[in-house]
Amino acid sequence: MWKMAFSPRYLIATLVATCLHVINAATADDFQANCLSLKPEQYIRNSTRTVLEYVPAGTNLTFPDNVASCSRPSQVVSSDICRLALSIPTSNRSSITFEAWLPRDWTGRFLGTGNGGVDGCIKYEDLAYGSSQGFATVGSNNGHNGTTAIAMLNNLDVTIDFAWRSLHTMVTSGKTLTKEFYHQSPSKSYYIGCSLGGRQGIKAAEMFPHDFDGIVAGSPALDFNSLISWRASFFPITGSANSSNFITASQWDTLIHDEVLKQCDGLDGVLDGIIEDPTICDFRPETIMCSSSTNATNCLTPTQVEMVRRIFSPFYGEDGQLIYPAMQPGSEIYALQKLYAGAPFSYSNDWFKYVVYSDPNWNASDFDRKDAAAAEALNPGDIRTWPSSLATFQSTGGKIISFHGQQDNQITSFNTPRFYDRLLRGMQKTTSELDDFFRFFRISGMYHCNSGPGAWVVGQGGDASADGIPFAPQNNVLAALVAWVENGTAPDTITGTKFKNDDPTQGISFQRSHCRYPLRNTYLGGNSSSPESWACLPMGTIAHWDISSLLSRIISIRPLKTQ
Repeated sequence: MWKMAFSPRYLIATLVATCLHVINAATADDFQANCLSLKPEQYIRNSTRTVLEYVPAGTNLTFPDNVASCSRPSQVVSSDICRLALSIPTSNRSSITFEAWLPRDWTGRFLGTGNGGVDGCIKYEDLAYGSSQGFATVGSNNGHNGTTAIAMLNNLDVTIDFAWRSLHTMVTSGKTLTKEFYHQSPSKSYYIGCSLGGRQGIKAAEMFPHDFDGIVAGSPALDFNSLISWRASFFPITGSANSSNFITASQWDTLIHDEVLKQCDGLDGVLDGIIEDPTICDFRPETIMCSSSTNATNCLTPTQVEMVRRIFSPFYGEDGQLIYPAMQPGSEIYALQKLYAGAPFSYSNDWFKYVVYSDPNWNASDFDRKDAAAAEALNPGDIRTWPSSLATFQSTGGKIISFHGQQDNQITSFNTPRFYDRLLRGMQKTTSELDDFFRFFRISGMYHCNSGPGAWVVGQGGDASADGIPFAPQNNVLAALVAWVENGTAPDTITGTKFKNDDPTQGISFQRSHCRYPLRNTYLGGNSSSPESWACLPMGTIAHWDISSLLSRIISIRPLKTQ
């Protein structure tokens, strides 16, 4: 009989591989068994278990009970997890829906996730994102279900959950269950959120400075009452979509946006559809004003020009004090979908109807500065989130990375520098001293939290684009935060990525390293798609690129139309 001869080395390697396979299989089986035997409701007072399941990697989870308005019917899970969900009461008339995704390959880290808008939608994409990177990751519905604020009508407890209590309850419950499941407490605790989620992160640092070691607060909805009023102010300016002077989507998309780019795109030295720093864009809408009140489609009436000027102006109160900064130019294409759509902005409409006035019949077209004052005076659930100091959080060793898209279409990017400067004054620090624990990055060419013409992918959450970049400090805000907290390596820049057609499978279009505020990303010359062609320089620095080209672009701003 023919016999095959094997070398001793081959036999040993085969034996080791077999043993490892058996061990891994046993470990997986143990993980699944430990998951299904967990009784989370025993550890969280008065809670009710709604889900407990082992979910293998590659599963496409569906959520048939999720409110349709949350637009999250399913989520692909990329790592083996133990998924559990609880209903946790927060008062005798309020509760939160809580979820934890506990990965088999746990790094010892904990991650809390935020919400958006005025909604109560768990961001399952962020749960998948965090757990895939080895974080025990938790989320909640922020005290109510769906994307409206109607549940807050005549129920202050639901508003308090929305303002801060849901997140804190989620974190304390999540840490307890993480310890029970893994038999050890998390080594470090992190948070990631954008928009309302960014506000939630700053609120946590303000109220519960020991909840997190590190916080990613993207495009934060800070000074919340004033933000709600600022958003409400646009409808009385634009009027309804059928009003005689209404500026149409086509006018915003082409005429106005094209003129914004004509006046401001080249100020950074590169014509690429990206306004690198909108603070230096002094947009003049009168350059596209018609000579008369004709209905020409390629110019604006004097009334429309005044509308545009008001939209791009700061919002002041009756006392002359600033309520909220101006909308930055460059955001028109997406802002026209909600803020300039000729209808009440839904978040503001809900907030005044169901929270500020408890009057479902409140008319958004009547909004004025008195309503803004009423919202600020009420400050429902202490939601304002506008601290002048985060000294206690800093004293714990905590770190914060904030970022904001410079073409944000829902929250003006001018507000986060305002917050940075507020901390500077309130904490009596220099920029280098504030940078010891709080760093803010301006992401050029990014709309609200994601997307846009710029290099906007920075690992800000569970968007599919995050799969296209490495989980590395240079490219990913969460990885940068981990490196800062655990290794003391503070990020000076975050390199953003723009994929071709925003599809990672098509490859990278270009990358750009975004600077920490107050430095400005400055073009040095050469290939503008290369990060090496840009440098973070102090504001006011003139780079040695073609100055004559810049002057010619400024001079070429076209004069008034004479049609």
